[in-house]
Amino acid sequence: MNIMLFGAPGAGKGTQAKFIEEKYGIPQVSTGDILRKAVADGTPMGLEAKHYMREGKLVPDGIIIGIIRDRLSEEDCRKGFILDGFPRTEPQARALDQLLGEMGKKIDVVISLNVPDSTIVDRVTGRRVCTSCGASFHTEYAPSKKEGICDLCGGELFTRKDDNEETVTKRLVEYHSQTAPLFDYYKKEKLMEELDGTQGMTEVTRKIFEILEQKNKEKS
Repeated sequence: MNIMLFGAPGAGKGTQAKFIEEKYGIPQVSTGDILRKAVADGTPMGLEAKHYMREGKLVPDGIIIGIIRDRLSEEDCRKGFILDGFPRTEPQARALDQLLGEMGKKIDVVISLNVPDSTIVDRVTGRRVCTSCGASFHTEYAPSKKEGICDLCGGELFTRKDDNEETVTKRLVEYHSQTAPLFDYYKKEKLMEELDGTQGMTEVTRKIFEILEQKNKEKS
């Protein structure tokens, strides 16, 4: 299956993508990750992107689409993929449709994890990350046994630079302004499935799997 995940920063997309990845054996394709890898690997598209990033400019949609094409052409995407972080605007959605059409692929379902902004702010500002192993904790929802110390390796926990209320609020405003047209776009295509992302993690996963199993039945 070719799946697209929507959700504001902190809505839980990354966590749920990992569960889908494990169950169905299809990779999470995060545009941020593949962009950084393309730059690090020195691919033709990566070198073009590096030029813009070095000057502090946004990487043009055409280059992002090229990098996505390269990634989706890899063997592990043959049976499907989980697209995370793209598209962000309607022109990008149209460009993605064109790309997938050229590749003989299409999006099967778009799943949106809907979480109120106030909950997102609480989630993100309370997040603590281990300096050593990268494990993530939360001061309220998933605290470490000993304050400031990682349960897994004993490393020191810290707050990421961008995990503050001002930055999160700005990112939420940007997310809502950019993605609002995309909801209508994918609803018209009858691909959008919306879930209450404030439910427990296990319950959200269960409902996602229900949606995917139904889509699989419809395909077969």
